[in-house]
Amino acid sequence: MFSGIGVTGFLLIALVALLLFGPNKLPELGRAFGRTLKEFKAGARDMMDDDHQDRKDAGKRVEVNRTEDRVDDKRLPE
Repeated sequence: MFSGIGVTGFLLIALVALLLFGPNKLPELGRAFGRTLKEFKAGARDMMDDDHQDRKDAGKRVEVNRTEDRVDDKRLPE
């Protein structure tokens, strides 16, 4: 992802951030960014789990319908 940015690039970015936000604001920004990333990961994980559960439920519904069709086939015609 950051293959084009070397050590010098990271130092330059850190220096610019320090000049823009100041030394007191940087730790707060880092914490806020970390919390945001953590919440994003948790939300994405929940969405993936919900999608996976929906697929399992859909598969069960198909199996139930197939079972009901088999029972209907065994009935005698009227």
